Amino acid sequence: MTTPTAAGLPDLRPVLAQQRHPLVFATVSGAHLYGFPSRDSDIDLRGVHLLPVEELIGLREGEETVSRMWDRDGTELDLVTHDLRKFARLMLRRNGYVLEQLLSPLVVHTTEAHAELAALAPAVLTRHHAHHYRGFAGTQWRLYGRTGELKPLLYTFRALLTGIHLMRTGEVCARLPTLAQEVEEAPGHLTGLIEAKAEAEHGPAPLDGGDAERLSADVEALHAVLAEARDASRLPDEPSGRDALHDLVVRVRTGTGWPAQR
Repeated sequence: MTTPTAAGLPDLRPVLAQQRHPLVFATVSGAHLYGFPSRDSDIDLRGVHLLPVEELIGLREGEETVSRMWDRDGTELDLVTHDLRKFARLMLRRNGYVLEQLLSPLVVHTTEAHAELAALAPAVLTRHHAHHYRGFAGTQWRLYGRTGELKPLLYTFRALLTGIHLMRTGEVCARLPTLAQEVEEAPGHLTGLIEAKAEAEHGPAPLDGGDAERLSADVEALHAVLAEARDASRLPDEPSGRDALHDLVVRVRTGTGWPAQR
């Protein structure tokens, strides 16, 4: 197991030790993963747990998704884990969000099964993941329109740039500062917005009166770029890793021992 101390995060392993079911992995997602945490940002922990067989085939069904929020030393923690089978199904549903969690470099807990899941990520990527990022960007843009907050504005750009980068390279990159450098169509003002976000999680976007029209044009242009990247992408139309994911879930669920921690 490792702890993302390089990101300025506390040791989160004691938190995970309190969970009822064994964990396949746990990583940090949200603003810390996206590269624009604020001083008062909460910590989003995401991962996969393993339900015992009896809670899948018996009358007392286990929780396929476990959610928990609490305060620890003044920091709000948000933990969400899915059972391995559910997570594998989500991986097959053009869900970029779960792939970002799986591939997050901010690893708090890992196992051999986690490594196997991550190795299968390229086999579930399709050009249709562009729809996920277009939809998420649209939701965040509308939220920005209602609130004027900087956070959903950055989420809008992050989703569009992640989608463009994925369509072109076949790689999942969720970190906005990196995307701003690697995607040539990224607006030049992103760096200033990222720096402003460090001051407050829910602060207003520091924009002048004429900036609203420019932002709208930037978002519209990136939607067009993402559509073009999708059409030109070499990613397949359908995932190829379904059988391999099935085999992995069966092996982990029926194995005589829990996968070793790494």
